[in-house]
Amino acid sequence: MPEPTVFIVDDDDAVRHCISVMCDLAGLPCEGFPDGEAFMRAYRPTRPGCLVVDQRMPGMSGLELLQWMSVQVQPLPVIVITGHGDVPVAVNAFRGGALDFLEKPFADDYFLERVREAFARDAEARQRAGEQANVFTRYRRLSRRERSVMDLMVRGLANKLIAAELGIGIRTVESHRAKVLKKMGTASLSELTRLHLRLQGKDA
Repeated sequence: MPEPTVFIVDDDDAVRHCISVMCDLAGLPCEGFPDGEAFMRAYRPTRPGCLVVDQRMPGMSGLELLQWMSVQVQPLPVIVITGHGDVPVAVNAFRGGALDFLEKPFADDYFLERVREAFARDAEARQRAGEQANVFTRYRRLSRRERSVMDLMVRGLANKLIAAELGIGIRTVESHRAKVLKKMGTASLSELTRLHLRLQGKDA
């Protein structure tokens, strides 16, 4: 996986340069963009890191870019910065999912601390996404009948009740149960239930 990168979006060249130097000295890869549109063209969901965006820019604002990022397949954590701090804008930033809202000038140490936290959150989100994709891959290997059996298994139905529900023999149910556990890579019903919850988008 590529190294996490600080993506800096600010129309002020001096601010972009200042943040870039700060990141370079801390050993953090960074890339700068003069506006939201330039970043959007370069954005790749496979690249980890975080987005640092100025709130007030010509054209697309920082909050608009934050909103765009929030609906991406793999959204980056966003730190909104501004030279004009005001409560309503800060509230909107946090409601939009921003990790933090910083008023310029800000302390280097605090900024770098927030960037590292953003990197950690992004790494966790990508790990969860990878695990989720793996669960779906295993689930797609199940036949339609095996999926039906799995749904009834996690509801706690015994083999006899599953057989009656699906109109099949108990031996057939036992065979399907074994295949479900094997294909899903689980050794117990509790593990299978946990994966079933993840398939539904619920933490388990």
